[in-house]
Amino acid sequence: MSITISKLQHIGIPVTNLQVSEAFYKSLGFENVMGTSFEFNGDTGHVAMMQQNDMIIELYEMPANELEAIRNRTNGHIDHIAFDTDDVDACFATMQSAGFRIVEKEPVYLAFWKNGTRFFNILGPDGERLEFNQIL
Repeated sequence: MSITISKLQHIGIPVTNLQVSEAFYKSLGFENVMGTSFEFNGDTGHVAMMQQNDMIIELYEMPANELEAIRNRTNGHIDHIAFDTDDVDACFATMQSAGFRIVEKEPVYLAFWKNGTRFFNILGPDGERLEFNQIL
């Protein structure tokens, strides 16, 4: 079997409050390009497709009768989503001054790629980690 994958299409993140998560991603420059609802086990859930350039993040809120399962989920979570930045220090300062929950005290260096990389993570409303990464 052979398949062709050309690019990342979107990343789906289960959230417990779609409005809070949508506002959070809008503050990062994403725009809601599609909102809809879906049926699951006889109840209604909601989706927001958040886009910035060619990146799409699908935020989905399960129906109320399924939210506890999302809160207590122990597998299937995304560890992190990484975004490229061309100036990690400026990005860090912007996030810090805007009050985002930053995981690291400062950008971290790793000896990845040819000349290394520097990164830091912020936390979203449901604890998802968003990494801002500059390849040096």
